[in-house]
Amino acid sequence: MINLDFIPHRRPILTDEELVNNAKSFYDQMKNRRTIRHFSNKKVPKEVIEYILKTASSAPSGANKQPWAFAVISSPEMKHTIRLAAEKEEEQNYNGRMSEAWLDDLRPLGTDANKPFLEDAPHLIAVFKKAYEITPEGKKKNYYVNESVGLAAGFLISAIHQAGLCSLTHTPSPMNFLEKILQRPPNERAVLLIPVGYPAEEAIVPDIRKKNIDEIAAWY
Repeated sequence: MINLDFIPHRRPILTDEELVNNAKSFYDQMKNRRTIRHFSNKKVPKEVIEYILKTASSAPSGANKQPWAFAVISSPEMKHTIRLAAEKEEEQNYNGRMSEAWLDDLRPLGTDANKPFLEDAPHLIAVFKKAYEITPEGKKKNYYVNESVGLAAGFLISAIHQAGLCSLTHTPSPMNFLEKILQRPPNERAVLLIPVGYPAEEAIVPDIRKKNIDEIAAWY
C-alpha cells in the first residue's frame, strides 16, 4: 500500500456574483456545442489533441485508478479500415438489430449506415475502458470503471469544444472491431469513437432543442 502525501487545496473563494458569471459564461460556451457529421479535412496540430487528452485524463475516477485509454487515429489508411468495419456493423444495426421504435427516433436526425466522417475528420479518438489493470504482479481490480470513463469522456468532449473544434460521439455496436484493428491489450474494451476536427463549410445540424431546467432538475 502506498501512503500518499496530502497537499493544500488552493481554490480561491469567489463572490456570488463571480460564481454566477463563471457558471453562465461556461454555459454560454457549451450550449453552442453541437454534434456534427460533416468535417473538414483541415489538419489539427498534435499538441492540441495532447492537451485535450490531458484534460480528459484529469477527470475523477474510482480510487484514482484512471481506468481509461485513448487511441488517436490519424493515418488515412487506418481511418479507412475503421470506416469499413464500422459501416459493416452499422449496416446490420440499421437492417435488423435496431427496433422500429429506435429507427423512428433516429429518422428525424437523418442518420444511416454510411459514415464518411470517419475518414473526413483529421483525427479519430477511440476511448477504451480498462476492465482491470495488467501489472507485473498480475491483474489488479479497477473500480467504478463505466462511471469513471463516462466522466472522462464528458471532459474530453468539453475540451474539444473549448479548443475550438467539433466532435461526434460515434458508438457502432458492437465495437470490438476497434480492439482488433488497433491491437489493444486484452483488458481494454472500446466504448466510444470520436471524430475530431473543424466543421466543413457546408456542415449543417438538425434544429433541436435541449430540455429546460424544469424538465431535468428537482429541488429539495
